[in-house]
Amino acid sequence: MIFKVILFLVINFSALALGSLFTQSGVSSDWYVGLNKAPWTPPGWVFGAAWTSIMLFFSFYMAQLWTKVDNKNLLVGLYVLQLILNIGWNPSFFYFHHVLGGLIIISTLTLLVGYFLINYWSVLTYKSVLILPYFIWLLIATSLNGYILLKN
Repeated sequence: MIFKVILFLVINFSALALGSLFTQSGVSSDWYVGLNKAPWTPPGWVFGAAWTSIMLFFSFYMAQLWTKVDNKNLLVGLYVLQLILNIGWNPSFFYFHHVLGGLIIISTLTLLVGYFLINYWSVLTYKSVLILPYFIWLLIATSLNGYILLKN
C-alpha cells in the first residue's frame, strides 16, 4: 500500500508541477491582473495550499481505490483523463487566454471527479471523503472561471 501511495504522490505532484509552469507567469501577467475576477476569489497562497492538500488526499484515495477495483483498465483510463484535464487547464487559461476553453476543461474535470466520488462510493464508502476536497475545490474553481468568462 505504501508503494502505491508514493507512486500516486509522485504522479500527482509531477502533474501539479507541470501545470504550474503555465500558472506562475500567468498569475502575474497583465492579462490576468486586468481581468474582472469574482469577489470570492481567494488570495494566491490559498491555491497552493489547496492543491497540495488535494493531491495528498487524492493520492491516498487512488491508492485505496487501486487495491479494491476490479476493472483496472477503466480506472487507469479515468485517472489519465483526469491528469490530462488537470494539466491542460493551465495552458488553456493562462497561456492561451482561452477562458471558454478553460471553462470547458475544468467543467469536464469537475464532472469526472464527481464521477469518481459517486461511482466508487460503494467500493470505498467512508474513505471516499478523501476525494471530496478535490471535488469541492473544482466547484469553486469552475465558478471562478465562469465568472471571468461572463464578466470580461
